Amino acid sequence: MLEKLKKEVYEANMLLPKFGLVTFTWGNVSGIDREKGLFVIKPSGVAYEALRPEDMVVVDLDGNTVEGKYKPSSDTPTHAVLYNRFRGIGGIVHTHSSWATSWAQAGRDVPCYGTTHADYIYGPIPCVRNLTEDEIKEAYERNTGILIADEFEQRGCDYNAVPAALCKNHGVFTWGTNADEAVHNAVVTEEVAKMAARCEMINPSAAPAPKELQDKHYYRKHGADAYYGQP
Repeated sequence: MLEKLKKEVYEANMLLPKFGLVTFTWGNVSGIDREKGLFVIKPSGVAYEALRPEDMVVVDLDGNTVEGKYKPSSDTPTHAVLYNRFRGIGGIVHTHSSWATSWAQAGRDVPCYGTTHADYIYGPIPCVRNLTEDEIKEAYERNTGILIADEFEQRGCDYNAVPAALCKNHGVFTWGTNADEAVHNAVVTEEVAKMAARCEMINPSAAPAPKELQDKHYYRKHGADAYYGQP
């Protein structure tokens, strides 16, 4: 079942150690088949070097296992909520990558200090609040997804323009049109988080890039008038 998607999700998962986004098994990637209403995700706690495409787990949009010899990632309920709430996404990544997670542990949005950030993400990367004690006890992973989606709704934040979120004291979720693009956005998020942290080390009073510069760089790559790259 979904053999092509399993291979795509496996290959996307293998990019996480390649780009230095995971230590041990601290991360996962999923990809969805919208037509079938099923998604494929990394199994829980299986070392990357031991993974095979056939080890990927198929689950439904309620997070129930449909096919697989392993348990799915413990973050599966978070992925399920995001797929249900962000209907335009096709892949999700979760990591504890060092620089982005440092901002999450600090409980801060990542400001847009420069054009590298603006090329890919429109405005700051949001950091959502901590879950309450009851939210943690009731359904920790599911409520993590609800919290991200609610925060984007409350901020009026377009999940296509801002394909990343930080969870306070936890880690990072990114998404994209497919699993590969979600990994690409995870790499970008880690790099711009690193640049932002170093920017503040060098100049603690640094201000975000001017809005007109942010707009220029974002919209030259995105939208109807984009002109970056080849046709």
